[in-house]
Amino acid sequence: MNSHSPARATARVLLLTGPSGSGKTSLAALTGLPVLNLDDFYKEAADPSLPQLPDGGGADWDSPLSWDAGAAVAAIEELCRTGRTAVPVYDIATSARTGAAELALDGAPLFIAEGIFAADVIERCREAGLLADALCLRGRPTTTFRRRLARDLREGRKPAVYLVRRGLRLLRSERTVVARHTALGAHPCARPEALARIATARTEDPVEAAARP
Repeated sequence: MNSHSPARATARVLLLTGPSGSGKTSLAALTGLPVLNLDDFYKEAADPSLPQLPDGGGADWDSPLSWDAGAAVAAIEELCRTGRTAVPVYDIATSARTGAAELALDGAPLFIAEGIFAADVIERCREAGLLADALCLRGRPTTTFRRRLARDLREGRKPAVYLVRRGLRLLRSERTVVARHTALGAHPCARPEALARIATARTEDPVEAAARP
């Protein structure tokens, strides 16, 4: 390997996606694995490239174009190859980055990268030989709606009127969102199957897994 070759990956990433409110964060925490929060790679409110809602309701935070996929992939690759990376700290309420923090794997051979846009980087992670699995959590849209709205109101993510309107819009589009993530390569499943697949990924050797066609 020459000095310009990337270091061999010592860890792999399990991408966890699904509709907002589907339970990604709680599932990732349940596994005990290191977690990279992909929502921290949202663009800031002042970014001129932010997509806008067609009804004039402001930025479309549910569009992949509101997210910095390149920076997210760079962080994933650095974690896989060096075991640590610097990640932004993002405040959803103000739509701004408020700082940075270091995430270290501490020798873990597998970590979870979770977020509503995780499916958009499946192919790039696979091509780089970093992907362990890609899962899309799915459930009843009405349950997701209630869970999402309760969380967003509790955390004061946006004004209540905005959150209700967004929640209703996402309720209507949830099956379309899951279909899109599936088309991008994520395996759709409920929590029990997701936990089983994560357990399987934990037992695989990262070098052997990367060598598979």
